[in-house]
Amino acid sequence: MTVHCLFRHRPFEPEALTMMSGAYADVCRTLGLSERSRAEADAVARKVIEFAQRGVSDRGRLRERVLESFK
Repeated sequence: MTVHCLFRHRPFEPEALTMMSGAYADVCRTLGLSERSRAEADAVARKVIEFAQRGVSDRGRLRERVLESFK
């Protein structure tokens, strides 16, 4: 079991949600995703949450990690 699994169901603080929302928007913009790209945007959201649960708490680092995971 990895450490991040222990925190899977804990809520995020408001500041973390703001940072995560920004990183999500950045990644979607970089990848050219729109509202019509719902499945792809959902995959981005899942990755943002996954990396945030693992402790990535900086918007830029989070954005880069998510983008790297899609290469």
